[in-house]
Amino acid sequence: MAGPVAGRERLSAADASNIVMDAPDQVNAFLMAGVLAPGGPLDPDGVPDVAALRAAFAEAVPAAPRLSQRVVPDGRGFAWEPVTLDLAQHVRLVEPVDGLPGLEALCARLMVTPLPLDRPLWELLLVPGVAPRRVGLVFRIHHAMADGLAAVRLVELLLRPAAGPSGSDGVAPDSTVASGTSSTDAPVRIATPARRTLRARWRTLTSGVERTAVVFRQSVPRTILLGPIGPRRGVAFIEMPLTALAAGAETEGATVNDALLTAVVAAAEAALRARGEPVPSILPASVPVALAERGRSGNAIGVMLVPLPTGIADVATRLRRIAESTRARKPDARSRGTFELTRTRLGAWLFFRFVRRQRVIVMFVTNVPGPRHPLALAGAPLERVWPVVGIQGNVRLGVAALSYDGVLRCAVHTDADAISAEVFGDALRRELERVAALE
Repeated sequence: MAGPVAGRERLSAADASNIVMDAPDQVNAFLMAGVLAPGGPLDPDGVPDVAALRAAFAEAVPAAPRLSQRVVPDGRGFAWEPVTLDLAQHVRLVEPVDGLPGLEALCARLMVTPLPLDRPLWELLLVPGVAPRRVGLVFRIHHAMADGLAAVRLVELLLRPAAGPSGSDGVAPDSTVASGTSSTDAPVRIATPARRTLRARWRTLTSGVERTAVVFRQSVPRTILLGPIGPRRGVAFIEMPLTALAAGAETEGATVNDALLTAVVAAAEAALRARGEPVPSILPASVPVALAERGRSGNAIGVMLVPLPTGIADVATRLRRIAESTRARKPDARSRGTFELTRTRLGAWLFFRFVRRQRVIVMFVTNVPGPRHPLALAGAPLERVWPVVGIQGNVRLGVAALSYDGVLRCAVHTDADAISAEVFGDALRRELERVAALE
């Protein structure tokens, strides 16, 4: 077998699995959408100087090598290969949209638009028309490059603090059955060996098969939440003051992440009832938890499957039940680390086919604590930002949340032919308000 090619760096198992699980009908990428105010390269009318923005990015690129690397086959795996970065391809001005609904629609289309594999797996789009004297921002990243925590760190590198120090505390998102929402407490440190023997790899594969067999013995009733995912997607943005939500959650000894799950399950229950479908007693969600040790990997998350209870009208009782469940499940999710079958190329390939027919979870939910202070892109203040994660396998609903500058902002992503993102988003907003009212 040929040795490593000079200048190349092998992808970690977790990063490589995200290449294997990519598909034309289910693009394995996520994005952050935002609104920029005038300043720096944005004139008082919100018109961007694209050349100035590219120059600002060029200064930041050396501190983030992944921005100028592409993925190439390397023996039985994949490698990062340095390339000459053409910022004209990666930082672009697109056609104007009609307000925030237009930005939501653009994000929905981008979730089914592949990123070209012949160049670095990211792009930054400037979107006129989102609001008067404002410009939209869409930063799209392939999951092989980063999970949610790594993406937030990259955004903090590219968008400097607008005032005061910037910080993020952390957890990570994902968009496969092996990942889905993050917790808000500090992660336990888990050592990850740099190299693994053939025997260790075999133990990983057999452990993964055993763990998968146990998981897949579970089965949820068929509803509109599961099924083949079509090409027409829906995206809806909502937001909630973070202080009020955290205070409401604290009344029941819960976290903001628990509050999000409490609102999501009630919104899902409302969506099922609106379609005249029976509501299962449990709606299991895939929830990621952050792992502290990642080395050079862009992805370092464990998986937590949370059985969200339905039929509980009292929001405090529902919140308390969910908080008890997540407290019990987080340590196990972190101790196991990344899902075993996604640590090998063959395992990821098999897992990708499993998830198209699974009946273990019915939704993805992810919550990423973001920068605590305002950021700016080359001097243009970032006023608002929403994360959008992919939906994959046969799961038609994903909810992502990001805390930024005192506000929790959520993006709902759905298969539009099965679930209305707008209707679900309205229900989610109402349920978050109910949690905040517990204060």
